[in-house]
Amino acid sequence: MSPDRQAALADHLIRARTGGAATPLPPADLEPESVDEGYAVQALVHDRLEKAGFGPRTGHKIGCTTAVMQAYLKIDHPCAGEVFGSTVYEHMASLPLSRFNRVGVECEIAARLGADLPDTGTPYDRDGVGHAVQALMPAIEIVDDRYSHFPSFSAPVLIADDFFNAGVVLGPALEDWRSLDLDGIEGEMFVDKVRAGAGKGRDILGHPLNALAWLANHRATLGQPLKAGEFVMLGSVVKTIHFSEPADVLIRFEHLGEARVRFT
Repeated sequence: MSPDRQAALADHLIRARTGGAATPLPPADLEPESVDEGYAVQALVHDRLEKAGFGPRTGHKIGCTTAVMQAYLKIDHPCAGEVFGSTVYEHMASLPLSRFNRVGVECEIAARLGADLPDTGTPYDRDGVGHAVQALMPAIEIVDDRYSHFPSFSAPVLIADDFFNAGVVLGPALEDWRSLDLDGIEGEMFVDKVRAGAGKGRDILGHPLNALAWLANHRATLGQPLKAGEFVMLGSVVKTIHFSEPADVLIRFEHLGEARVRFT
């Protein structure tokens, strides 16, 4: 895929994120030939969104780290995106439905890094990344189905557009997390006080920190290693729920706490 076509795909994808209509399927000649090309276009998308006023990127998201999400999206591997600081909310957010094309929410654990995870030449595993985690947080990923028909979009194109990300709500940070049973920790989602789904920490690639290790290795291959101060959304333990009417959403992880978003 030539640089000109990568630039054209980036221009095609940003329209829905800057106030335009839902993104149509890109022309065949703009289809990335690989996941790696999808990440190359993602970098161009980020440059354009920063210039459009989205501000710096302060965190990362990982999609398709659980069986429920891989089945829902029909993608059998993790996919990474970045999160702009202007779309990060603490504990609670109240957002108009009109801001989104088709908004949805996911129930996640987020990790705040207290140390860099540089490329050491040796792949990270979950034990190798644990020392860098300053805190864990319950978190909501806000996603937007901003596509004309997302099942028609390839994984590389969705990756180029940050894999649906439209923001996050980060709950309270727990620094004393190492005694937690992260395999067995349960997350729940409630919509208007009705339980809408639940899952366990082990649903995230077998252990939540396996997802962090995957991202640390991925970022190292890009030459952009994870840095202290950044946060990482590790993947949803509940299938995405979308909204077309006002709703109040609460997610809760035992021993971690809660995060909440209200759509108006």
